Amino acid sequence: MARRTGRRPGNPATRDAILDAARAAFAQRGFDASTIRAIAASAGVDPALVHHYFGNKDQLFLAAMQAPVDPRELLPKVLAGDRDGLGERLVRMFLTVWDSPAGTAGVALLRSAVSNEWTARLLREFLATQVLRRVLDHLDVDPAELPLRGSLVATQLIGLAMMRHVVRLEPVASATPESLVALVGPTVQRYLTGDLPG
Repeated sequence: MARRTGRRPGNPATRDAILDAARAAFAQRGFDASTIRAIAASAGVDPALVHHYFGNKDQLFLAAMQAPVDPRELLPKVLAGDRDGLGERLVRMFLTVWDSPAGTAGVALLRSAVSNEWTARLLREFLATQVLRRVLDHLDVDPAELPLRGSLVATQLIGLAMMRHVVRLEPVASATPESLVALVGPTVQRYLTGDLPG
């Protein structure tokens, strides 16, 4: 019998333990306060093994969320171009993902977040750290306004996903993506770059 050569396959139980520890850490402490070292300790593995399986903390977070897309691959298109079109480009990208087969995972996450605080925390962390922060970091606005601006943008995007894909409220549910971009994009733009009252 010939011996196999090359790297041994990883233990699926180890990978699952790391993902479980990561989900708990991200839900309890958030993305920024969670460290690879703490996640590894919770999973009972060496931090190098976390890097072996997942690469870095961003990739671990996406795997823990079971995110069907990586915002780091999509957001450069949103951020390219003039500042005045940012709201429309963000809504267009959001609808492109949510209206695609990859969006079904997002719908499942959204449904779960409504009734499960743990899932809601993960969704909140995903939006805040993987999407909104990456967009807001490119704006020339008062840094003290960034949390409010990000939250307002999230109300529009998650509200749009909820009405279009969960509640299926007509005519939003069957509207063309471009008509929704034209309707919702200016509101998102105002939240991103417009004057905020008070």
